[in-house]
Amino acid sequence: MRALPSKIYRTAILGLALLGAGPALAQEKTEITITRQPGIVYLPSHVMEKMNLIEKQAAKLGLKDFKVNWVNLSGGGAQTDALLAGNIDAVNTGVGNLLLLNDRTKGGVKGIVASSALPLALISRDANIKTLADIKPSDRIAVPTVKVSTQAILLQMAAAKMYGDKEYAKFDANTVQLGHPDAFGAMTNPTSEIRNHFAAPPFQFRELKSVPGAHIVVQSQDIIGSPLTQSQFFCTTKFADANPKAIQAIMAATLEAQAFIREHTADAVKMYKEVTHDTTSDADLLSYLKEPMMMEFNPQPQGIMKFAQHLYKIGTLKTEPKSWKDYYLPVAHSLPGN
Repeated sequence: MRALPSKIYRTAILGLALLGAGPALAQEKTEITITRQPGIVYLPSHVMEKMNLIEKQAAKLGLKDFKVNWVNLSGGGAQTDALLAGNIDAVNTGVGNLLLLNDRTKGGVKGIVASSALPLALISRDANIKTLADIKPSDRIAVPTVKVSTQAILLQMAAAKMYGDKEYAKFDANTVQLGHPDAFGAMTNPTSEIRNHFAAPPFQFRELKSVPGAHIVVQSQDIIGSPLTQSQFFCTTKFADANPKAIQAIMAATLEAQAFIREHTADAVKMYKEVTHDTTSDADLLSYLKEPMMMEFNPQPQGIMKFAQHLYKIGTLKTEPKSWKDYYLPVAHSLPGN
């Protein structure tokens, strides 16, 4: 685990204080709704919910009786649709969704803070599939959202490396849209056509343990060559402009939750189970978090530019990426992102 250096942490907190120094231009919302997907990737959000961290940080900023409603959705597509429709205020989901919405809205959607960079793994229960080169046109790969989820884009990046840039979409036709719990159910069903799942924690570990023949085909860090932010909070700039204290509260609460996870991992796991009703044992979840790269609960955006450059190269992003900061609100700019 690479914890945020104390100097950077202090700089981020100072930045929050300075941002909160000016007078509010209008009445801010006192109740907001945030969505997230299933999985321990979103552990900071579960800690934030159980400990009321956003509410506590909002109170420090003068927002009395502040309330946060947490909503679970199975995929990033449903989250971003709800965000653009104005039905929710912020989402906690993958980097691909952030980049695509930022481009689509010409900068009208931006990140607040990263919450985790845990590795993703493509799991197969097909003995014939040892590498991505073994994937045939008839093979199905479950991903949270086709074409735009982090997993789908990772497959595009892998295809471009293997077969050339023009073949980036080679695996698109193999993908099937399934939330991680449903994909896990399909992987445990011997009669299901879904024999491959590009999973997020803890689902890849559960599949490796409980699905006969399950094995890792490739992991996110193998494709991108470094840690990749898997979840971050983002919102519309319209919401951010109207609710600067809420943005500061989300940022500060995320930093507090990540520090709590590092210092009180077992307690954080219990909170995760209470919120999600995950039946995985505490011991198993703690063992998963001891796996390599599994404690990447850090606020700095990681791998953003690699993702953005790929999406621009294939024409998905219309605006050429210049800096990761272009995709994030100023509240995050003091962090060591990349």
